[in-house]
Amino acid sequence: MPNWVIEEISGLASNYVAGEIITAHQHADHHQIVHAEDGIFRVSSNAACWVVPPGRAIWMPAGRTHSIRCYTQVKMRTLYLDRSIDIGMDDYSVWSVSPLMREIIVRLAEDSCRGMEQHLISLLFSEIETINTLPLKLPQPKDKRLCRITDTISRQPADKRSLEDWASQLGFSQRTLIRRFQIETGMTFRQWRRQSRLLSSLEQLANNEPVTRIALELGYESPSAFSAAFRDTFGLTPRQYF
Repeated sequence: MPNWVIEEISGLASNYVAGEIITAHQHADHHQIVHAEDGIFRVSSNAACWVVPPGRAIWMPAGRTHSIRCYTQVKMRTLYLDRSIDIGMDDYSVWSVSPLMREIIVRLAEDSCRGMEQHLISLLFSEIETINTLPLKLPQPKDKRLCRITDTISRQPADKRSLEDWASQLGFSQRTLIRRFQIETGMTFRQWRRQSRLLSSLEQLANNEPVTRIALELGYESPSAFSAAFRDTFGLTPRQYF
């Protein structure tokens, strides 16, 4: 493992209020590891968005334009890595963060590790080598007609229009719409809508909304149907996840 010098990695501790937006920007010279010590936020680029729940982190490659929306109060702890550092990831990814890695990020970001920096940086890269990525990405289409579908679902998750309904409304044949949606997002319409609903549920769960209310607002027939879909994707029940 390379022995990175301390100057190649720096940290920042920031706190944000619920609803605060960090407008679109990029870091040309640095990758970022952005950790939600507390709270939940969403990172958006032109191609996709990613939800980062409490206790998780997102890898953000240098030179990519993105914005951030905080859905709750957020204690954000960020590490900046010189873009010359290569960890083998060239796209955004949300990480599961071990207790050790969380402590490393917090200490480096809060500058509370005087004399231990090099040791903590070595431990950080050891942790990155075994990192687990999480299914918290939602691809975004470029076609403006497809964006009408995805924007509507994002705003109104309980919208029950079928792909056939959308095809008729947008002037597609159903076969063409199926093909275009798959090409642009890498997902079927049903997969995308399910993922969008589940990511929205994380934001509501972080605000302690009741599971029954969340299920109905997202268009599920029952709380049990929502919990089953959530468990199938994340491996835990909605309450266990937090």
